[in-house]
Amino acid sequence: MTSLPLGTNVRSAVPLAGYTTLRLGGPAARFVAASTSAEVVEAVRDADRAGEPLLVLGGGSNVVVGDDGFDGTVVHIASEGTHIDTAAPGEVQLTVEAGANWDVVVAGTVSAGLGGLECLSGIPGLVGATPVQNVGAYGVEVSQLLVSVDLLDRASGEVRTMTAPELGLGYRTSVLKGTDRAVVLRVRFMLTDDGLSAPVRYGELARVLGVEPGDRVPVADARAAVLDLRRGKGMVLEPGDYDTWSAGSFFTNPIVPETMVGELMARTGDGVPIYPAHEGHRKVSAAWLIDQAGFTKGFAGPGGRVSLSTKHTLALTNRGSASTEDLLELARTVRDGVYDAFGVTLRAEPVLIGCEL
Repeated sequence: MTSLPLGTNVRSAVPLAGYTTLRLGGPAARFVAASTSAEVVEAVRDADRAGEPLLVLGGGSNVVVGDDGFDGTVVHIASEGTHIDTAAPGEVQLTVEAGANWDVVVAGTVSAGLGGLECLSGIPGLVGATPVQNVGAYGVEVSQLLVSVDLLDRASGEVRTMTAPELGLGYRTSVLKGTDRAVVLRVRFMLTDDGLSAPVRYGELARVLGVEPGDRVPVADARAAVLDLRRGKGMVLEPGDYDTWSAGSFFTNPIVPETMVGELMARTGDGVPIYPAHEGHRKVSAAWLIDQAGFTKGFAGPGGRVSLSTKHTLALTNRGSASTEDLLELARTVRDGVYDAFGVTLRAEPVLIGCEL
């Protein structure tokens, strides 16, 4: 393996299970902790110059790492820091380093009376990952708030800025997802400063808050309600709760052609939840399909070492002694079962490193 000029913060054979929310994954041949954006840039450039396989790892909340680990260099982004600028009357621009903990940042905006991010409370991971997969929950997506990102272009080795429109943001995706051509260094969001949330768009959240869709509420109220809803589904990380040893929602809600909706309705009756999507398509609830295909909450995989969460069928969980292959076997069982029942193919949301479905 090529020797890299990475300094003294390089370790060997570091188990990646300690850096993922699934607590799964074999060792990294080399592991570099980068605590500033400059260190991130240096480590990535060094690995690229050496022709070394590279994995850039953030909070580990949206990755599944194979049991054999990663035979290359892992750069763990640990940069932190925030900055707020007045942008216009009633608006501020929040700039955040990529290695900041996402929920800590959201909590900070709520404490400061800034509105926009509160419905994204409780989501694990780091800030740098949010634009890559256009993180969304409870009626809000990052795309609605994102201004721009600074990133390292690995092809040129240069740091540059991309605006939100240039990122091609869509449902749980962007031009950065599924590619390793760039590394996000910092992110900018446009928020309101009147202490009120974004308009409440999600029906379940509106009911909990006792408001009508479109209403705004104090940001602290919205955050508290979202956290309660997520805890009820095992979607807030708790070290002692195996239901939270997951990568969040393992499957995305499938987008199907409108022409397929009639067939789905015929197979399922009127019960299947269907939502708007882009022209000529509709979004179908993956959780509903999984449940109706016979995979209910707590459905166990190999040896009971993995299971669907007991609170939420979309989360595949490590029950404390699993391997990555155990998890993937359960994922294949669910995926194939849903296809057999409904003719719809579920696709994994996490990034698969050194493994495949």
